[in-house]
Amino acid sequence: MRGTIGRYHRAVNAVPPSGPPLPAPLPRAYWRRTLRATALLLAVWFAVTFVIAFFARDLQFHVFGWPFSFWVGAQGGLAVYVGITWWYARTMRRLDREHGIGEDGLPLHAAEPQEGMGRPGGGIV
Repeated sequence: MRGTIGRYHRAVNAVPPSGPPLPAPLPRAYWRRTLRATALLLAVWFAVTFVIAFFARDLQFHVFGWPFSFWVGAQGGLAVYVGITWWYARTMRRLDREHGIGEDGLPLHAAEPQEGMGRPGGGIV
């Protein structure tokens, strides 16, 4: 087992002498839009978690037949958190496509596995 792990690390960390150049740093526009989306979603999270929950008792109206304070605590917050997660994934997927970035943060053309990497038989580790 120990020899297998050592061979794996040597294979993963090996840099082919004629391999592709290192990817260029991501553009400032990509990071600016990423930080803007993250800041917006953190503000929504903070507002739902602390601001609305703090003032919920003072808001005297009903949502789906229940008092607003109960609804925010039992259902509303969770629904917003799921919405935040969905919106972030959708936005980042779109932003990654616009800038040509793969799932692992590398440019799409560099994200493909190189010959000889991974498990024998072509599987990716």
